[in-house]
Amino acid sequence: MKKFALATLLAAPLLALPAMLAQPALAGDTPAPKNAYLYIGWPNDGEVINNRRFRVWFGLRNMGLAPAGVEWPNAGHHHLIIDRDLPPFDEDIPADNNHLHFGAGQTETVIELEPGVHTLQLMLGDHNHVPHDPPVISKKITITVK
Repeated sequence: MKKFALATLLAAPLLALPAMLAQPALAGDTPAPKNAYLYIGWPNDGEVINNRRFRVWFGLRNMGLAPAGVEWPNAGHHHLIIDRDLPPFDEDIPADNNHLHFGAGQTETVIELEPGVHTLQLMLGDHNHVPHDPPVISKKITITVK
């Protein structure tokens, strides 16, 4: 009986090993070029903005823009993430006050933020609002709104 109990205790971690080694999906199914480059053109990282309402413009290299719902190769649309970490790469990008969707292919917007320190980051979504593979994301920038 003791040998059986010991064998069970030793075998349990080995039985769980395949589940521990299984990797979650890292991105959606829509391919993106490895050299795609997404960036925030303005404001710049560290910028101090003296107005609560300001323009943000987006930049994209080595890919194109397409409206949400339109499936074109090497294309997607912008999502601006405000004061949040990136969402999971294998799920739809949320749509709320912290995850703004630009499904018509817009390349700039005007936002209004409360005074204080904020983060901004762009993520490109495919026709279904899911990140590409590999995900196309900008550097996260920090700004101060006065």
